Amino acid sequence: MNQQKRRLIFERLRARNPAPRTELNYSSPFELLVAVILSAQATDKGVNKATAGLFPVANTPQAMLDLGEDGLRAHIRTLGLFNAKAASIVKTCALLLERHGGEVPSARASLEALPGVGRKTANVILNTAFGHPTLAVDTHIFRVANRTGLAPGKTPLEVEQKLLRLVPKAFLQDAHHWLILHGRYVCLARKPRCWECPIQDLCDYGEKSPPPKALPNSTPAWPGGEV
Repeated sequence: MNQQKRRLIFERLRARNPAPRTELNYSSPFELLVAVILSAQATDKGVNKATAGLFPVANTPQAMLDLGEDGLRAHIRTLGLFNAKAASIVKTCALLLERHGGEVPSARASLEALPGVGRKTANVILNTAFGHPTLAVDTHIFRVANRTGLAPGKTPLEVEQKLLRLVPKAFLQDAHHWLILHGRYVCLARKPRCWECPIQDLCDYGEKSPPPKALPNSTPAWPGGEV
């Protein structure tokens, strides 16, 4: 895929959703950090349901420590790996108070030193909370980058590095959200909705899905714009 195609892809994704954002609900970098840790092997919808009860009770590192692991588990037990997540979040809160004055750091090394925070989580925080032009390559971005030919790679890190090099700078800040949303709602894993894809003519995928014989009366809106 050449750079002209890549630019056209992002121009169309931007036209459909000019101001993309995460689907996790949060009102501070700390709330975002907790939500992203909770999102491992869980849906954003499930995380939002859990944090709707959690954040009014504990939305700072000290309040989370006061709640304790048992109290935290009571709010997040509907999520996968909730025991391990509760332990990581409480340890992270202690380190935030000890090392960073209770604030979420904006440096990668400091973020990745926190329990439960790997490269992908750090990239989400850096991009969404602090405006860094990073890309967190989750299963959706990995699939879209490989399937479309945008930035094929064998590992998430390889795809991330290629995207950082190949995505036109004008689109790099929001590329993370555009690609996740595209993979979540259009470029699905099993049955991509190619018939309603805004970039289907630019995509290298050779097995494009035909429209179903009977289209539903209404199709779900893609975040930020109509399908």
